[in-house]
Amino acid sequence: MSGFLQAIGDILSSESTYINGALFAAFLAFAATGEWVAERAGTLNISVEGMLLSGAFTSAVGYDITESVAIALVLGMVGGLIVAVVQAEMSHRLTADQFVVGLTLNILVFGLAGFLDNELEPSTKLAERWAIPLLSDLPLVGRALFDQRWPFYTLYPLIVFTWWLVFRTRWGLELRSVGENPQSADVSGIDVNKRRRQSIYYAGATSGLGGAFLVFGQVGLFEDSIVGGRGFIAIAAVIFGGWTLRGTIAGCVIFAGALSFRLSIQGLGYEVNSELLQSLPFLVTLIGMAIFAHRVRAPTALAQPFVRGLK
Repeated sequence: MSGFLQAIGDILSSESTYINGALFAAFLAFAATGEWVAERAGTLNISVEGMLLSGAFTSAVGYDITESVAIALVLGMVGGLIVAVVQAEMSHRLTADQFVVGLTLNILVFGLAGFLDNELEPSTKLAERWAIPLLSDLPLVGRALFDQRWPFYTLYPLIVFTWWLVFRTRWGLELRSVGENPQSADVSGIDVNKRRRQSIYYAGATSGLGGAFLVFGQVGLFEDSIVGGRGFIAIAAVIFGGWTLRGTIAGCVIFAGALSFRLSIQGLGYEVNSELLQSLPFLVTLIGMAIFAHRVRAPTALAQPFVRGLK
């Protein structure tokens, strides 16, 4: 027991634990922030995985052509948006099953990205590191939060902007209304499916940015396996957080902690079953879902297609 407690203490006192945790949490938060907006509008956007991968690939190609990280990030958003447009148009204009569309898009993007990556072989690099004076010197969390590669810092204004957009604008009010009572929103003159499509576009843009961050802020190269199923963890973070923005970010931090724990325990030299470590983040996700999913209230019309006149 003392050995276990010592291992936990070593992990919690290691600066690398917090640095890795911040990187993983940021990646999840880019996707989860947009997914939270989409789910508040009543859509369940299963294609987050494809949006992340598409954003990572288009940003890598963009950098290979322009050699500009800033342009690459913008093109990453465009890549995520392309997947979002297909998801939105098929689910909320043609009324195709949104689950089937999402899963199909994930598979399609994975295949296309792998094929095109082999053909184009885009070259990438990590972005410049920016250290914020004084804040980066804080113990343990200073480097994790304030001494990162510059795409990391785009997350801070994104979270604030998303909160303002949903809770302080008319568009956000209409968005929430179509997620709670689409028939009443329709009677009030709100185009329900249009708002739902727009929410998916937003999720696509933020997820695409997350994919670009993964390439230029964390890994430094593109591979078709780069996302590794973490798009589904981002969806779980929204549910774990009770469809609140602060809860969603907290979910990202908790799930990222499991990912960071896996790396830290290996880096400190402790021997743990490798298969167990690989499955740990997903195990924590499942446990979190089992505990919290039935204790929170989802938007009333979540995942329910809207057809005018039907209740």
